[in-house]
Amino acid sequence: MRVVVQRVCEASVTVDRQVSGSIGKGLLVLAGFEADDSESDLDWMAGKLVRMRLFSDEAGVMNRSVQEVGGEILAVSQFTLYASVRKGNRPSWSRAARGEVSGPLFERFVARLSAELGKPVPTGVFGADMQVALVNDGPVTIAVDSRNPD
Repeated sequence: MRVVVQRVCEASVTVDRQVSGSIGKGLLVLAGFEADDSESDLDWMAGKLVRMRLFSDEAGVMNRSVQEVGGEILAVSQFTLYASVRKGNRPSWSRAARGEVSGPLFERFVARLSAELGKPVPTGVFGADMQVALVNDGPVTIAVDSRNPD
């Protein structure tokens, strides 16, 4: 499982000119899945994201989690996180899980995020053409891979 997480002042996702999810201060999480991602990948990533210290304390040091600051999380599925441009100029997404696998993985991941955060996690619409808007705070943008947690 691979995510790109951005600390935001606000973020939203729109499908067919309708906002499907929006948040204020918090984290925008773009999430991609491989076919062999497991429940332990989902658990590890949800826990990591909710507890990752990306928000400033009184001294201006990134020392507080989204949970500690009462922030929100917006989750958006994004298979293109598994793009490979090794051969040629057209990306290949052969490592990305197919929709029938990644859809249920995304749903279970969002449920885990919500349980860890203690509040609902809005999302985009799985498999739809989505427009994502955000105000990146900092900017802070971090890529995290459950198979390579460095």
